[in-house]
Amino acid sequence: AKALLDENPKPSEEEIRHGIAGNLCRCTGYLQIIQAIKAASEQK
Repeated sequence: AKALLDENPKPSEEEIRHGIAGNLCRCTGYLQIIQAIKAASEQK
């Protein structure tokens, strides 16, 4: 998540999903992780 925000400080939800896609298993939802990254991007 840090590398994603370093590269793109204000990512859209789609950009967040794309940015973490290779690092997460597809077996569950990651809504809370996406929300946390979005919240962190809004604090910068």
